[in-house]
Amino acid sequence: MSVLDVRNVTHGFGARAILENVSFRLLKGEHVALIGANGEGKSTFLNIITGKLMPDEGTVEWSKRVTVGYLDQHSALKAGTTIRQNLRLAFDDLFKMEQELLSLYENMATADDDEVNKMMEDAADIQTILDSSGFYIIDSKIEEVANGLGLGDIGLDKPVDELSGGQRTKVLLTKLLLQNPTILLLDEPTNYLDENHIQWLTNYLQNYENAFILISHDIPFINNVCNIIYHVENCALTRYVGNYEEFTRIYELNKAKEEREYEKQQKEIGKLEDFIARNKARVATRGMANSRMKQLEKMDILERPRDKPKPTFKFKETKAPSRFLIDAKDLVIGYDHPLTKPLNFQVERNKKIALVGVNGLGKSTLLKTMLGIIPPISGSVTFGENVAYGYFEQEDSRNNTKTALDEVWGEYPSLTNHEVRLELARCGLTTENITSMMKVLSGGENAKVRLCKILLKELNFLILDEPTNHLDPEAKDELEKALREFKGTILLVSHEPYFYESFVTDVWNIEDFTTKIV
Repeated sequence: MSVLDVRNVTHGFGARAILENVSFRLLKGEHVALIGANGEGKSTFLNIITGKLMPDEGTVEWSKRVTVGYLDQHSALKAGTTIRQNLRLAFDDLFKMEQELLSLYENMATADDDEVNKMMEDAADIQTILDSSGFYIIDSKIEEVANGLGLGDIGLDKPVDELSGGQRTKVLLTKLLLQNPTILLLDEPTNYLDENHIQWLTNYLQNYENAFILISHDIPFINNVCNIIYHVENCALTRYVGNYEEFTRIYELNKAKEEREYEKQQKEIGKLEDFIARNKARVATRGMANSRMKQLEKMDILERPRDKPKPTFKFKETKAPSRFLIDAKDLVIGYDHPLTKPLNFQVERNKKIALVGVNGLGKSTLLKTMLGIIPPISGSVTFGENVAYGYFEQEDSRNNTKTALDEVWGEYPSLTNHEVRLELARCGLTTENITSMMKVLSGGENAKVRLCKILLKELNFLILDEPTNHLDPEAKDELEKALREFKGTILLVSHEPYFYESFVTDVWNIEDFTTKIV
């Protein structure tokens, strides 16, 4: 049974085509991964099927009585509320029913017998719905799901205005799961989740009886929760049955077949054109030449299979620093209250360190304190000699109106326009990306621009906070290779062991430093 039918949808922005004549069906119980390179139109597709965007052509039809829950990269929380208050909004309809039930009981006191009987029937129906929906155990349901996704560590009474972007995403995801819609639409839900919480979400989705559509670049996660793949490439949408590994196998076979068919046709066209050129002037063979010309005109010419720009990352290195790049003494980090006990540690030259652990315990805060972006609560951080670092921050400003070109050129004004464009193209960005504002780029495209700024700098120390969030698999692989080949020191925050295991020398767990109960 189909719960969603998308027929012949076409959409673009200005002269740029995003989707062309795309059709899609979501069947009951299907667990779908929507995959593709950064900027191919995955989020645009979700915005079209949820009605946030109107397609230029085509139709979108949901089956009746379907409730759709959508977590996108730009969802908002209700300002001036706590986490708990936001989560209770997931049950607004049930609270309204409770009010209706209380009103019925009040009105029974002044109603006649017939009215009372009707009110009793209505009250019984509402009571059944409230009981079956678990209305009277809402707070325990909130605690269960919130703790599963790590909100208990933050504190459910914390105002949402004080949350980081990652923490806000967790609240939105928790609220969505509490609503328990018929269909889930999830745009990169594992970004900002650590290993424990990804495992919790994996178990939840594996046991989810209804259908969902997931956008993700986390391949192990896709393999664990999805049984259907839809691949967005060159404005088209192609369906594959199976997990990501099966998709890759079939995709490569199809791509090789297309290449062979294209090359075969090109040879055939070459032979026909050669025959025509040699024989059209001779009277005796002109008929055969004309016949070949007609054959050529009727031929359905195949396009060469197009490859998207592939990123190339290589970090520039400078002279070696002193033996210890960072020396922390009795360092306590935090904002209004301490997040850690006093820390004493050193970052030694040529070490490649992964900083891991449950979110909300201070990994990003530790990096910012080490770099002097925020002050420590107490203690000190001392840099060694000749330290030249590049810092990749987890989030970019949502309102960055600079173009990608200006973002890089502003930091490296000595480069020419052509040189900046060339460097951005090496990071896998198209001409259109380069002239677009940072705030309208996809998460992956935005990350590639910010990586480009670091790649242009000569350095011996890389400090990277969740650099793989939003990056497509090809870009992740290229970044892993670049970090493996980098001769300097690395301090990396990541929740993806399969990304960093090939090059790290040490793993530091923030849970060993924290004052919080984990």
